[in-house]
Amino acid sequence: MREQLAGLPAVHVLADAAAAAATAGVPRWAVVEAARRAIADRRAALLRGAATDGAIDAAEVARAAQALAGPPLQRVINATGVVLHTNLGRAPLADAARAAIDDVARGYSNLEYDLARGERGSRHDHLRDVLCELTGAEDAIATNNNAAATVLGLAALAAGREVVVSRGELIEIGGSFRLPEILALSGGRLVEVGTTNKTHARDYEQAIGPATGLLLKVHRSNFAVIGFTAEVSVAELVAIGRARGVATMVDLGSGAFVDRATQRAWGLPDEPTVAETVAAGADLVTFSGDKLLGGPQAGIAVGTKVAVAAARKHPLMRALRPDKLAIAGLAATLALYRRGAHAEVPVPRMLGATAAQLRATADDLARRIGEDPSRKKPSPLAIAVEPCASAVGGGAMPEARLASWAVTLRGVDGLGPDDVAQALRAAPVPIIARIEDDRVWLDVRTLAPDELDTVAAAVRALAARV
Repeated sequence: MREQLAGLPAVHVLADAAAAAATAGVPRWAVVEAARRAIADRRAALLRGAATDGAIDAAEVARAAQALAGPPLQRVINATGVVLHTNLGRAPLADAARAAIDDVARGYSNLEYDLARGERGSRHDHLRDVLCELTGAEDAIATNNNAAATVLGLAALAAGREVVVSRGELIEIGGSFRLPEILALSGGRLVEVGTTNKTHARDYEQAIGPATGLLLKVHRSNFAVIGFTAEVSVAELVAIGRARGVATMVDLGSGAFVDRATQRAWGLPDEPTVAETVAAGADLVTFSGDKLLGGPQAGIAVGTKVAVAAARKHPLMRALRPDKLAIAGLAATLALYRRGAHAEVPVPRMLGATAAQLRATADDLARRIGEDPSRKKPSPLAIAVEPCASAVGGGAMPEARLASWAVTLRGVDGLGPDDVAQALRAAPVPIIARIEDDRVWLDVRTLAPDELDTVAAAVRALAARV
């Protein structure tokens, strides 16, 4: 082992060899750092007895250097069929939203400047009118995500007072957002009513007292309670609150802007819309901008002038407000809904894709993969077009299973599904697929039309290397 450790190359020697193997443009710092890491890894492996020699492949170091030199956040292609894939950044943006973000990012903007009056303005003005028009609310603000909107709403409306919530709505999202803890952080005091599966109007009525500051309803957007259940509607809860002079807040989570008839036509379960929740009389309604709405990451709060003004003026607002890029992208996305062009927003377009359309896309992708006249030997991949089920994802519509189609890849001659999936992730534009039944599935629901050639080329390149 001493000889093997002593035989490890010097950093500069390995870096020189890796630089010679690297593609043009890889900076020296990345090559040196990749060499240091490779040597450290091999030394650790030798000490554990997991390596038989100290040899290090310069080509592998060159590839590691190229990865180090690249941007840490990069575009990937989502072939999982999960429309709102949280790990992959949730909603892809509409062309109009991307253009708006690019335009604002190029230089300065009127983020907090009133062009007509030539004086300081408010960043909230850029979204207020369109949000009020689309939802029927009296006022509106945006934050950097819906967790922020929820915290801000609770802090503004119920700090130091009791907040009444059904036990069946004490949600946890993402392992760190737990409603009881968030409520405590905002300064409110939790009062649980009802049971996990059944909560009645009388439960809320009996809980209201002199210290009650808010009735809170949380839409179960990331789980379902089925069977022997009962819950109080938003309209009922609002009526209870108004009779006792207590405000009502609803956290919708996903934030659907497409009406229920359209949702049913798409094969989705009924999801309460923002507009109908506002119409039911809730003082404050919070929801996400990057879920069913299909915009950039943002939290939105709409409601009465009094409730929204309290949130806007709260000291937390400055810490939770959105930046100019999110506002630009969100405004452009909302403008598409305003003119009835939600089909131009990727998320509703993906959710509304028909089985016939998806089958045609899957057939097209399979044809493109098969178009490789230069190949001289049989492909190591068995390619098929098969039906599958997509998911909405992002903590939205947990029961929804959308009929879809996929191109499946089954390796032959010892090529396993993990090998195929790993090779696709290593493509110039990484492709994220799912593995099921010993095959790799490329669900076309979440593939954009201009991504098909890229996916096909990556699969053909994989087949050529084997």
